[in-house]
Amino acid sequence: MTATVLKFCTVLATPMVFGNYTSSTAAISTSTITVTCTAGTTYDIGLDAGATAGATVTTRQMSGTVVTAARLNYFLYSDTGRTVNWGNTVGTDTVSLTAGAVPIISTVYGRVPAGQFSAPDAYTDLINVTVTY
Repeated sequence: MTATVLKFCTVLATPMVFGNYTSSTAAISTSTITVTCTAGTTYDIGLDAGATAGATVTTRQMSGTVVTAARLNYFLYSDTGRTVNWGNTVGTDTVSLTAGAVPIISTVYGRVPAGQFSAPDAYTDLINVTVTY
């Protein structure tokens, strides 16, 4: 008998919820990305710019659900200090890992900076997670 084990990964992400925002203080939140890959597989986790037109991986934007032209800027980071941008370019701003015997959980650190005077509304965005292996 013979068998060939191929590289394979699955990914699961939790929602990031900032809660109520006022322009006087920044809102922070976290999310987790759980990646399960074949043991020994090296991979990169990337986060795209999101679904809002005009957003970039360095300045993401949520759009209003009622006032759809309204925007609220936010940022995603790979470190607890919220200084290392998490983008989608392998070798530049993604998170590189090597799979072991158990799933690896990575934390995404988010921040909505203070000082934004956006229209009162519920804001939302959708980020795609890409695992490159």
